[in-house]
Amino acid sequence: MGEALQALLGNINPYLLQIIVNIGIGIVLALGLNVITGLTGQLSLGHAAFMSVGAFSSALLTIHTGLPFSVNLLLTGIITAGVGVVIGYPILRLTGDYLAICTLGFAEIVKVIFLNLDITNKALGLSVPPPHTTIPMPIMVWIVVILTIIVVSFIHNSRFGRALKAICGDEIAAEAMGINVARYKVQSFAIGTFLAGVGGGLYAHFISYINPSDFGFLKSIDILSMVVLGGLGSIPGSVIGATILSAAPEFLRFMASYRMLVYGGLLVFMMIFRPNGLMGGINFTEVVLRAIGRKPHMKELMKHEKPEQ
Repeated sequence: MGEALQALLGNINPYLLQIIVNIGIGIVLALGLNVITGLTGQLSLGHAAFMSVGAFSSALLTIHTGLPFSVNLLLTGIITAGVGVVIGYPILRLTGDYLAICTLGFAEIVKVIFLNLDITNKALGLSVPPPHTTIPMPIMVWIVVILTIIVVSFIHNSRFGRALKAICGDEIAAEAMGINVARYKVQSFAIGTFLAGVGGGLYAHFISYINPSDFGFLKSIDILSMVVLGGLGSIPGSVIGATILSAAPEFLRFMASYRMLVYGGLLVFMMIFRPNGLMGGINFTEVVLRAIGRKPHMKELMKHEKPEQ
């Protein structure tokens, strides 16, 4: 089966295949940040740092162990989530600009640490061997994308997800309703960083070379832009935003020096004409039910809006 998939992928233009894989990795990263920023309302500017933790962890596991790639990714996500919990527990007591500054500072600390560690080959970067799997890398990436969308959808529609929405709306009111704000924020941070680690592991094995400088501040801004463009708290929005901004660098190569200027202009345009993002404020459940010709019942709409008590 692996040989058949390899033959099938061999008929696809390698350049197009690279774009498709980059889009898949971008979707995983954007959905992870969407849990933290879009669903819980905690502004994080250090998502690329957790991606780098996942990338180096996954690469080192492949180099030093013979674990199957699926187990490798799971362990990578757990390691990154553990780092997220350790960092998140103290800093998530902050809000707004203070939280953003702390996550930005953490990202720079992680970058400097990796630039000075012998195990990560310092500034020379790390060559990543092929993963231990018979499934081609593009297929593996999109399997992870589908699983991520399913899991995040369950989170959004669960009691846990409604509690996170309540925290995003008003932390004081949520706490007055009996929601343990600190615990829920740390848990959402763990989920988001878990997905960042998995995305980093996929990125490392697809690119086959990683350098700490690849995971700087601009990478965090790229991921945040995907979430904001698509719409905070929207799963389809994160998918659309990641698709657009992951493919955009390839279409903007003729003006690569001004890419961030184009991103900035696009976001300003969005803030003026569509403040909630492309899919922000759209009840996706209602859209699906209307598309299949079924009128949504009021209870079905309310259960996605009512916070946990």
